[in-house]
Parts: sequence; structure tokens; C-alpha cells
Amino acid sequence: MSAGAATAHPDRRTARRPRGLILAAGAGRRLGRGPKALLVREDGLTLVESVLLALLDGGCRDVTVVTGACSEQVASLLGGCDRVSVAFNPDWSSGMGSSLRRGLQAIGPGPDVMVTPVDRPGICVAEVARLIAAHRPRAITAAGHCDANGSLHRGHPVLFDESWTSQAAAAAHGDVGARDLLEMHRAVVDLVDCSDLDDGADVDVPKDLHRLTVVSSPD
Repeated sequence: MSAGAATAHPDRRTARRPRGLILAAGAGRRLGRGPKALLVREDGLTLVESVLLALLDGGCRDVTVVTGACSEQVASLLGGCDRVSVAFNPDWSSGMGSSLRRGLQAIGPGPDVMVTPVDRPGICVAEVARLIAAHRPRAITAAGHCDANGSLHRGHPVLFDESWTSQAAAAAHGDVGARDLLEMHRAVVDLVDCSDLDDGADVDVPKDLHRLTVVSSPD
């Protein structure tokens, strides 16, 4: 199914478990609380820890975390797990695009890659597992979330088939990441409705901080 909502099949498994990629390099300037990776949810986990656990427990075989601002502090939270690697982005201040490129370069060609920014407190195990189960070979599979009018919008995580990762890296620029690529190739993007699991909201400015107190759906 293309250019629309894909149907997830919980009993279906991809031949390859994807590798996870968390973009956690930003300084959180608009938020004014330091790097968003270090924000703490109501359950005591930082955002980088909660997103990491969702990706690993949801089915990613390992996870690469791209760091930048306060890199040593963020990396210190991730020690002790052999399924996690850290890739420092020296150009982190140029925007999310450089972090996406850095992360995909660190992972290298071959695997499917599930990408998400770190500022998504609602991402949960069930959402990650649903995307992996729904993924089709040579497609791009993205979480969809309904707005107040019931319209489904593309969000994160996004699962890139290995055939798309080099193009995603090449297209990434500024603060838009792979958005232009996804818009240009809508026909191969499958939206999987995850509205029952997560509202798709991020933490970007001070008025969004209340989202840290809402731990989204169960695993």
C-alpha cells in the first residue's frame, strides 16, 4: 500500500531487524532548558533513555545515538550497553540534517534504519514494533498520527529501507532532515496509524514541557 495508511500485521516480521538512529545533538535553544536529550520524563528517564529503550525493546537490533551539544553528558547516560553506539556530530549546530547524515554514515550501507529525533516523549515499544511489522521491502514506513480533525499526518519514527538510506543522507540539509525526500517520494511512503499509541507531539518550546508528564501508551 502506498501514499496512504498501511495496515500493520502484528504477526509479520521483516527478514532484517532494523538498526535504530536517534538524533540527539541539538542544544534545545528554543526550549531554554539545555539539550532535549537530557530532559527528564515523569517516570525518571531522560528523553534519550526512553527513546533508546523504545527502539531496542520494540525490535531494533541496535541503536546509534548522534550527539553534539553536551555530548559527554549525553553519552554518559548510554554506557554499559553493547547494543548502543554514539556518533559525535561536530557540525551539530548547523541543524538536524547534518546529524542525520552523520548517523547514517556511522551505520553504513546495508541495514534498514529507523530514525527519530530525541524530542518525542510519546514513542513507545508498541509503536516501534508496529512499524517494523508493517514494513515492506524497498519502502519507507512512517508513523502517522491523527490531528483534531482526524487527518493522518506523517511523523516519527521513520523506517528507511536500506535502498533509501544513502538518498536520505544525501538529501538531508539544514533543519529539515529527510523531509524533502519524503515529500518527493510520497508514493513509496507507507503511513502506519499509531494514533492509539502516541499523539506524535514533540517538545520544542516551553509550552510543550507538559508533555514530559504524560507517559504514553503501555508497551
